[in-house]
Amino acid sequence: MLERLSWKLLLFELALACLPALILGLLTGYLPWLLLCSVLAVLVWHFVNLLRLSRWLWIDRSITPPAGRGSWEPLFYGLYQMQARNRRRRRELGSLIKRFRSGAESLPDAVVLTTEEGIIFWCNGLAQQLLGLRWPEDNGQNILNLLRYPEFTRYLRQRDFSGPLTLVLNNHRHLEFRVMPYSEGQWLLVARDVTQMHQLEGARRNFFANVSHELRTPLTVLQGYLEMMEEAEMQGAQRDKALHTMQEQIRRMDGLVQQLLTLSRIEAASTLDLQETVDVPMMLQLLQREAETLSQGRHEIQFNTDPNLRVYGNDEQLRSAISNLVYNAINHTPAGTRIEISWLKTPQGALFRVRDNGPGIAAEHIPRLTERFYRVDKARSRQTGGSGLGLAIVKHALSHHNARLDITSQPGTETCFSFLLPSRLVVNAG
Repeated sequence: MLERLSWKLLLFELALACLPALILGLLTGYLPWLLLCSVLAVLVWHFVNLLRLSRWLWIDRSITPPAGRGSWEPLFYGLYQMQARNRRRRRELGSLIKRFRSGAESLPDAVVLTTEEGIIFWCNGLAQQLLGLRWPEDNGQNILNLLRYPEFTRYLRQRDFSGPLTLVLNNHRHLEFRVMPYSEGQWLLVARDVTQMHQLEGARRNFFANVSHELRTPLTVLQGYLEMMEEAEMQGAQRDKALHTMQEQIRRMDGLVQQLLTLSRIEAASTLDLQETVDVPMMLQLLQREAETLSQGRHEIQFNTDPNLRVYGNDEQLRSAISNLVYNAINHTPAGTRIEISWLKTPQGALFRVRDNGPGIAAEHIPRLTERFYRVDKARSRQTGGSGLGLAIVKHALSHHNARLDITSQPGTETCFSFLLPSRLVVNAG
């Protein structure tokens, strides 16, 4: 193990070089000249080693320094050790930076590192996706030149980062920005997509507004008749009309509450274990009698059912989906309409379809039909007792069975509601 260079080693090396000259000088009488030659030889040797060191530092690209002798050996070895330590530190720093960037890429937020002036020097992949940044093309660009929103500019220039900034981008995304100084002259900018949160908040407000609106009318009717009964005694036809109307409104409120409970139960259900065998043909037999009773001969109803086609799934949810589609066809089509209900096996799976030749649905309404409380004709829906929840129940019930509701309509010609259960849910009849 080499030790560091000391003055004792240098003196010993000089004495060792001058010893032959001292002996020869005493024997020959040329002591001063021989000592001078020895010292010059030592200087030349050091000069040559200095040139080798300089060449290795500036020209030679090899990792290992040149071999040294005497007092130069610990110097070369010390430089080699220092270089090895620096390489280890660089590897550790590189690994640390790699882990930091990997962690930043795994975050569910957009992360941008900037200077206090807003100059970008790093961003993660989500920042490129949400904020439209490009990396490494935008390295060195000012973020204010790339995100041109007055609110964002004021937020950065005021330098009051005690609270977040919520910004609506041009693509209608809602982003929540937070800025944290994390080093001298540097900022950590974090942007989180809160679009879904805003949508859920809007859906919650609409839900309560719609429920309040739906319940207000029947409650107003009940309150009005009760006040009339308190003020004056009602007899005969007037009393019968009041009782009949109140019963209708109570049934309407009860139906609304039941549908809300069904929808809530379906939405809250965890992933279903689709192992229960559902006898859909038997279900359709019962439903056919109910449909004919509900129609009272106003429609031409035709059932086309494969009697052996059973599926795996949840009986309650499939019954809700199928019955809502059939009842909607009867309630929302005029008298004389032909309604065809099909339950057939296809190469892709089990197909359920409700098709009618009624007035149809305009194209702009179709994407919103499965929204809660959305109704194409609100006045007619209230007359028929519709709440606007039926197709929302169908949508969520089918989602638990890996299926979706398909709606097609040609106004004045045909309307079709259908869904396809995948073939892996079909029970093999054998």
